[in-house]
Amino acid sequence: MEWTEVSITVPVERVDEAGDIAQMVVPYGIYIEDYSMLEDEVQQIAHIDLIDEDLLDKDRSKGVVHIYISPEDNPVEAVAFLKERYTQADIPFEINTTGCQEQDWLNNWKQYFNPIEVGEKILIRPTWRDKYDPKGRVVLNLDPGLAFGTGTHETTRLCLQAVEKYTTPDTEMLDVGCGSGILSVAALLLGAKSAVGVDIDEMAVKTAKENAVLNGVEDRFTVLAGNLTDKVEGKYNVVAANIVADAIIMLSKDIKNYMYDDSVYIMSGIIDTRVDDVLNAIGDTFEIKEKLLENGWCCLVATLKEQK
Repeated sequence: MEWTEVSITVPVERVDEAGDIAQMVVPYGIYIEDYSMLEDEVQQIAHIDLIDEDLLDKDRSKGVVHIYISPEDNPVEAVAFLKERYTQADIPFEINTTGCQEQDWLNNWKQYFNPIEVGEKILIRPTWRDKYDPKGRVVLNLDPGLAFGTGTHETTRLCLQAVEKYTTPDTEMLDVGCGSGILSVAALLLGAKSAVGVDIDEMAVKTAKENAVLNGVEDRFTVLAGNLTDKVEGKYNVVAANIVADAIIMLSKDIKNYMYDDSVYIMSGIIDTRVDDVLNAIGDTFEIKEKLLENGWCCLVATLKEQK
């Protein structure tokens, strides 16, 4: 069973931030190449001036974050997660994989992705799994391709639980950073009136549209290619954003313009160390109704505060 090495090259001044995001994918460690202070560090540690020429030839303007992913830990979602998070954080990046080829780990990973029960009503069924017992649950047929959002990641599961709780037949939903479209499709299968999804990644937009067709909800689901709400119009009863803390903080400055007074705002993709940052940033505008936690991840559910 071959592991996949994922190498992320970023500007050296952003390498620590990129490492923090990569750490969200794998709990068992990363390593970072950063040669920007090579001479000073060698002098401090080894007290010598002689440095290997190969090291001296390294690009000092770039840093490289390395992580290792086993097939059952889902390389597909890990790489999609990283691409989406680095894009949302406005970190220039290049991702390379070694070990298994992309097509190999795409197919190898499928053997580990079985139907998943989420919340009280949803069963996520990979399209290649024909034998399953829905147990009375709503079946969400999913082919994630290379887009983030399968239900295996904590951020998505927490969001799905909140979407299930707050979806009604009158719900018109906005899904910011929709990835595979899993949140919107789930809401529509649970009876929502309509959904609009938006993602900055063209691959995600394509995948979300395909998953809508797989589930027969394409007539109620509009998918837009754009950054946050720059292509969005109208108001929505439920707004979901499964992105990163900094993007949520940025989004939250104006998201009220797309909400009714009683709309629900679901925010996920927040690592536990950034929860207070988000709460402090949105505290003047939003009142927290729920805080959902799982394995170091947080999903916040909020409503608009009454205007005085």
